[in-house]
Amino acid sequence: MPIAPDTKDWTWVLERPCNECGFDSGDYSREDVPSVIRANAAEWQSQLQRDDVGNRPSSQQWSVLEYACHVRDVYRIFDTRVSLMLNEDNPVFKNWDQDETALEEHYELQDPVVVGPELTSAANAIAQRLESVREDQWARKGTRSNGSLFSVESLELYMLHDSLHHLWDVSAS
Repeated sequence: MPIAPDTKDWTWVLERPCNECGFDSGDYSREDVPSVIRANAAEWQSQLQRDDVGNRPSSQQWSVLEYACHVRDVYRIFDTRVSLMLNEDNPVFKNWDQDETALEEHYELQDPVVVGPELTSAANAIAQRLESVREDQWARKGTRSNGSLFSVESLELYMLHDSLHHLWDVSAS
């Protein structure tokens, strides 16, 4: 049974703490984010070894495997978006429907032994890209398809919340 799509606009996490996972964007400097991304990817490796990796805790929540696939793809998508922001003036990002991707890519059938290294690789790629951002590039802009405007700095924090929140999701289950 498909999970109901998440239609919330989570951009508010840039302004106030997440009341679910406790993420507070003010706790992170832009220089911290690459190491936090790498640590997050390392923690996903142990989560992907769980005996229940493919089991959904409820009909309305993804399994550890599905969340890990999503986080891997978040890192890939945001790496592309940051690259666009660094190389184009105010790009508009193509819409990415995370729920549609989960269905089309059959997250539930992917192999955790493969997903783990893919997630690490994607995390390292975005971390390296962020480490290469020059001081004069942090304020460069990009616009999500729904009109939300981001700077490179706010986009990295938005992405960080997503990956940390989903690790919290699977740790709580």
